[in-house]
Amino acid sequence: MSGEENNEPDELVAYDELPDVDNTDLTKEPQGAQVVKKGYAGVHTSGFRDFVLKSELLRAITDCGFEHPSEVQHECIPAALTGSDIICQAKSGMGKTAVFVLTTLQQLELPGAPTPSALVLGHTRELAFQIGKEFERFGKYLKDLKTAVFYGGINIKLNKQTLENESPHIIVGTPGRILALTKLKKADGEMLLNAKKIKHFIMDECDKLLGALDMRADVQNIFKATAQSKQVMMFSATMSKEVRPVIKKFCQEPYEIYVDDEAKLTLHGLQQHYIKLEEKEKNRKLSDLLDALEFNQVVIFVKSVRRAIELNKLLKECNFPSLCIHRDLSQEDRLKYYQEFKDFKHRILVATDLFGRGIDIERVNIVINYDMSMDADSYLHRVGRAGRFGTKGLAITFVSDEESGKVLEDVQSRFEVKVTELPDSIDVTSYMNA
Repeated sequence: MSGEENNEPDELVAYDELPDVDNTDLTKEPQGAQVVKKGYAGVHTSGFRDFVLKSELLRAITDCGFEHPSEVQHECIPAALTGSDIICQAKSGMGKTAVFVLTTLQQLELPGAPTPSALVLGHTRELAFQIGKEFERFGKYLKDLKTAVFYGGINIKLNKQTLENESPHIIVGTPGRILALTKLKKADGEMLLNAKKIKHFIMDECDKLLGALDMRADVQNIFKATAQSKQVMMFSATMSKEVRPVIKKFCQEPYEIYVDDEAKLTLHGLQQHYIKLEEKEKNRKLSDLLDALEFNQVVIFVKSVRRAIELNKLLKECNFPSLCIHRDLSQEDRLKYYQEFKDFKHRILVATDLFGRGIDIERVNIVINYDMSMDADSYLHRVGRAGRFGTKGLAITFVSDEESGKVLEDVQSRFEVKVTELPDSIDVTSYMNA
């Protein structure tokens, strides 16, 4: 957290840049699981109090300003609280993270809960960092709660010290680093991270975690190290029919929510437009848009690290206060810039697909695809950064070649959404919330 250019050998290889895996030889979906098919995200008249959550959690929810659960929360939280395995596909921005954070914390018996009790895997460091923050946000009134986040780019000795000295109840991390930690032992021979104590095993963006063979192997090895009896919860906005049998192999009679009608994955409050132009015209058009449009925050997606750096440099030269996040930055800088953008210290972000999945920035209401994504799924995740949780948003895509046009056609066909040519003027109230 893929559209990096293949002709740039100097760019770091990341799991999420590995090609999709052909899983057509896998077994068919198991029978007997409860399946709920949903196609939209509504707001229910019920409140979070109806879930009979701990008072500490309800207090944190109130602090966050949440009043009514989204449809995915309304459907998933009761089932998850019973300890059932969960497979949930729902559109971006509808509160999937809160489902597993709240239900895990609710089931955690503090004090005295095993350490660790829950393990959450994310496919990128940024996603793991964000999930860790969500556990802190919703668990801030649980005085005995301890959460730790582990990922590559940080000296593993620091992770070892955290496990030895803090004994976290919740562990969040990327597969490579978590697997490495499960193999380490203390001086007395005991496992440093005793995975057999884990009662809740969660995968966010599970299709990414299981779509690449190398990362899937790490996930499987971690899974095997955990207790046989545990709750498994899997979440993503996109779950192809090819990857679903892989996902189900990790679960036992799961409660399932799928959006089988891909047309209903598109966010209702999101306007989507395109502009046909030559490559050399992109910079001028982007500058004009940033001058003309009103926005809280905007994310501009490009297809490579090199292009992200150059575009960010150009924007700064034109006096646009932009920020750039890409995988060639140090881990410290990547997380620093992410937090600064989330804290509204910057209003313009240039990013690769590193930022395209699972990242929640509440104030982003415009996404600009300076470079078209490689496929329709990536497009959906990108534009999902705007219009989070039913709010308004605007997505504008630059179409400069035949390949980009084909991806746009696929988007409109699969999701049955009309992406129209950008009009000369746009009513600001159509994409800005009051």
